[in-house]
Amino acid sequence: MRGIERHGMSGRSRVLLSFLCVLMCAASVAVFARPAPPVGLKAFRSEKEMLEYFKKIKAASPQRWQSQLSDLEEVAVTGMRAQGVAASTTNTQHAGVDEGDIVKQFGDYLIMLRRGRLFTVNIGMGRLRPVSSVNAYGPGIDPDRAWYDELLVSDGTVVVIGYNYDVGATEIGLFDLYDDGRLRYRATYHFHSNDYYSSRNYASRLIGTKLIFYSPLYLGYDLDDPVDVLPAIRRWPGKETERDFRRIIAYGQMYPAPVPVKDLHDVVLHTVTVCDLASEQLHCNASGVVGNSSEVFYVSPKAVYLWTDAGSNDESGGATERAMVYRVPLNGSTPSAVRASGQPVDQFSFFESEDGLLNVALREDAQGDHMWKAEHSSGSVALLRAPLAAFGDGTRAVPLSAYYALPDPPEQGAFHNRFVGGWLLYGTEDNDGDERGSKLFAVQTSTARTSVIDLPHHLSRIEVMGTDAVVVGEDDEDLHFSGIHLADRPTRVQHYVLKGASEGESRSHAFFYKPEEQGGGLLGLPVLDDSAAIVYLRNSGSRFEELGQLRAHDESVKEDDCVASCVDWYGNARPLFIGNRVFALLGYELIEGKVEVGGIREVRRTVF
Repeated sequence: MRGIERHGMSGRSRVLLSFLCVLMCAASVAVFARPAPPVGLKAFRSEKEMLEYFKKIKAASPQRWQSQLSDLEEVAVTGMRAQGVAASTTNTQHAGVDEGDIVKQFGDYLIMLRRGRLFTVNIGMGRLRPVSSVNAYGPGIDPDRAWYDELLVSDGTVVVIGYNYDVGATEIGLFDLYDDGRLRYRATYHFHSNDYYSSRNYASRLIGTKLIFYSPLYLGYDLDDPVDVLPAIRRWPGKETERDFRRIIAYGQMYPAPVPVKDLHDVVLHTVTVCDLASEQLHCNASGVVGNSSEVFYVSPKAVYLWTDAGSNDESGGATERAMVYRVPLNGSTPSAVRASGQPVDQFSFFESEDGLLNVALREDAQGDHMWKAEHSSGSVALLRAPLAAFGDGTRAVPLSAYYALPDPPEQGAFHNRFVGGWLLYGTEDNDGDERGSKLFAVQTSTARTSVIDLPHHLSRIEVMGTDAVVVGEDDEDLHFSGIHLADRPTRVQHYVLKGASEGESRSHAFFYKPEEQGGGLLGLPVLDDSAAIVYLRNSGSRFEELGQLRAHDESVKEDDCVASCVDWYGNARPLFIGNRVFALLGYELIEGKVEVGGIREVRRTVF
């Protein structure tokens, strides 16, 4: 077992070390004396046991869900549904694990989701031609209190993920994409859920034809029947009652918290639902684990991880409860859990590595990534390297030797972190006493050896750039790009300044990097100066070269009579690299550029 790296520890890191020792020492010594870990979580043994458990929770809260539904009429369209494999246009955390976004490519078509509508544009054979547009919701649905946020596509099936406040449910819309680019509404499904929104995370993932999405269910709602809050699905239209919902979870797929949740007003059934998009009807199964409402979830190619804070602090400031980390395998096997300390900030705080470890960047105080909570965290930082073999029935704790105390970042500004290969990079937006600079910490995960890199700008974004990284941030007037070479001694090797500009969007999906065969690559990012644009840089490995910008035309903006999702919570701008072609999505404009020696020039554009 490795010990905690102690060199260079600040006072705050020593506080974290004491914090970890108090919480973990007794558990790691006593519990890990067992010869083998338990297999997994213990599910409810019967429907009766499950109902009794939820009745206790129901009695603790007077709130009530309400459902209001309306009629729907079917629409028929003939044609051949498009076949093939979707190409990746999204800056995902893992290759092969697609994430819901506002634009996807399928064959010769780009599909865009914006302000409650879906659009297709034909980009085949050098074209740039709008083809089809439909509402992102079904006929007859009142979208006034619904948000349609995330788009995925699988073998000709277009999926829109939204949340409907009137129904109190996650809304899944299915559309057929035909080989001529037309879209046809197929069906709408509702899933019992509370709002899933996060300023940094995404509710949906897609692996092959398997749609995976996370949704929370707050169990404190005082419903007439506790079964009403359990994961369930209904196809629209129905009879406008709760009886239309069909449960997609059995008592044997629900797992009570191994450590009882003290506050019954703050009990959540964290649900992972897997749906098969290969069939015409949507077939889904759910698993649920019970915890409190502080959560961060992360999806690796093998499992969904959920980190919940199991309790609060006592009056003396010491933690009285440990966090619970759940692992829900994507192959359908039994979920497992392990007790831990500290809290991750967002999904980028996680990385399941090929060496059988779950790597997690932790802060002493974080609140999960629901809504805008990820923007606020504080305290000491540690790296957890938890063996997957430690996951069991949740009674065991990760050993203290799996934690490494790390240097403290300045407290000003939001915390950002990212795993890049065998490195963890982190920092906060501002630096102590310096209005223009910040510090980037680079941690070699296998040893916890840490380097500190001074940046001549603030830190607002850390992105993967091949085997290296790029850090983006502003000073008082300009936008900066710093290239970080991750070798034995991480070094800032490139620095580019875009004068008079700022970042146009903060979400991870707004950035994209395309490696080039000869080495280096191209990157794109939305920016703002006098108007909105996408800036494109070439990374040569030793320097950044600005190729130019593809810019929106203000005169193209017109009233769209928006009736749903009229705020772009997920942004409206994306750089796109498709084959040898370069595009910029800017609101309702799609612009194509051509990369030439020393620059990029616009070749065509369309307003869809």
